[in-house]
Amino acid sequence: MLVDNEEILEKIFSSTKMIISVHCEDEATIRKNTKKFTDKFGDDIPLKYHPVIRSEEACYLSSSKAIELAKKTGARLHVFHLSTAKETHLFRNDIPLKEKQITAEVCIHHLWFSDKDYAEKGTHIKWNPAVKTEADRQGLWEALLDDRIDVLATDHAPHTLEEKNNVYTKAPSGGPLVQHAIPAILEKVKEGVISIEKAVEKMSHNPAILFQIEKRGFIKEGYFADLVLIDTNKPQTVSKDNILYKCGWSPFEGTTFSSSITHTFVNGNLIYKNGNFNDEIKGKRITFNR
Repeated sequence: MLVDNEEILEKIFSSTKMIISVHCEDEATIRKNTKKFTDKFGDDIPLKYHPVIRSEEACYLSSSKAIELAKKTGARLHVFHLSTAKETHLFRNDIPLKEKQITAEVCIHHLWFSDKDYAEKGTHIKWNPAVKTEADRQGLWEALLDDRIDVLATDHAPHTLEEKNNVYTKAPSGGPLVQHAIPAILEKVKEGVISIEKAVEKMSHNPAILFQIEKRGFIKEGYFADLVLIDTNKPQTVSKDNILYKCGWSPFEGTTFSSSITHTFVNGNLIYKNGNFNDEIKGKRITFNR
């Protein structure tokens, strides 16, 4: 919500029947908080203050404003990467997904990490919106499981280590998450936090329904075969040796997952098998039922 002029926002929300997707953080609040901490620490602000700068207030102000506008204009709104328990109460779970005009998403890192991890991980878990408290993490899980949150995503942003190892104000926010999203959620399946069916619904079925993606998101005859095969009895510890990102690092380094991805098919083509990629196969344009 970098656009903070309400008149312009209302015009945008009123002018389309397509999905409006928003990252909700109030810029004025963030600027005020950033100034307070740079006045005290300069550029080298301790990472523990990241969720204080990009605060619950900043998130809630923005998301509640977006939802208010969507209700006023009848816009179809999707709110990206929720990070606070307070925001989850803005969304409903009493109607089917296809009938929802306002939907929401949470990212794997907001379900996995908390502010207690800043001491060890530093800028490697510096994301916008910020990873917040354990209570926020628990609230996000509850909303995902009771269907106030509709989608589980990654917000993949593969900055280089050189970029991430800067001081607070110069280190970009974001991190690489695609490779380990499924092993991470399967760990929560194993712990009994979420069922495998609910995980598939949130990561595959619901994005296809919500964005009206044609012939994807389900295993059905006539659909594109976008498939991941997983060995649930093949533990893997994330290390530099098995990271496949070109940026060469992961916020999950040192974590041992119980499962490993063995094969990936895209459009029915085998493009990944046990660490090896098929670079010959190309993707296809995604089409929509709208």
